[in-house]
Amino acid sequence: MINLDDLNLCTGKKTRLQRMMYEYGPGNGKLLILPIDQGLEHGPIDFSPNPPSLDPEFQFELAIQGGYSAIAVHYGLASKYYHKYAGKIPLILKLNGKTCIPSDDEPLSTLTGTVEDAVRLGADAVGYTLYVGTPRQDEDISQFQMVREEASKYGIPVIVWSYPRGESIEKKGGRESFYAIDYAARVALELGADIVKINLPETVSDKSPEPYNKEYSVAEMAKKVVQSAGKSLVIFSGGSKLNDDDLLKKVRICMDANAVGLIYGRNMWQRPMGKALEITGRIKSIILDK
Repeated sequence: MINLDDLNLCTGKKTRLQRMMYEYGPGNGKLLILPIDQGLEHGPIDFSPNPPSLDPEFQFELAIQGGYSAIAVHYGLASKYYHKYAGKIPLILKLNGKTCIPSDDEPLSTLTGTVEDAVRLGADAVGYTLYVGTPRQDEDISQFQMVREEASKYGIPVIVWSYPRGESIEKKGGRESFYAIDYAARVALELGADIVKINLPETVSDKSPEPYNKEYSVAEMAKKVVQSAGKSLVIFSGGSKLNDDDLLKKVRICMDANAVGLIYGRNMWQRPMGKALEITGRIKSIILDK
């Protein structure tokens, strides 16, 4: 069980994390977050498997009916839709983003909002996408430093979407490799993330440096990246939609690795509302059992 007293947080951050981890969602000190930043990151194509999900009202209703810990959105959706749901579901405001149209060889997510926007909108946390290993990581780290400084000033937690990207990452095993994701988890800790959002490592590559080129189970890799993140709490992302059995297997691996929770988007809202609520309930049962 995570003890917020051990994380050296200011009272503002501690209060907001306490609310998300104990007053909403599973309520046992764990997090279940619903993101809807894919409209910017991937385009409307992600909503086509479940056409009603194109309307952000769908995700806000799912977050409330499903009892999520928070919903994560960009400024536009927060400013145009959240007023109806304020006080009913905690808000995480994403502060940077990009489209998927250009190549990922040298990605950088530019700022789309501010910490002050987040406070004004009533957010309980802010989110920042950091691309680890790209040729532009110097710009990225500098941009994040400004966000981290403002978040500290306002006492609001920072969640870092820590994603390995770029040609150098691909040459060392790829963005989903154990090496890349473990490195990304550690970078988030080193830069001051309160929570780090990472993918579950599922591949080992002989292109990766030792000891990452040896054989490991997915469970072993998951536990290692959580350890590498130290006092930056880890939430694992869901990625593309999986069938129920594979999804629940993934949930168990993540929670057994001592992650603080999950941030699942497409695996939830690409389903009709009834099925989305059903799988949400099954995921929460696993989280509550930990």
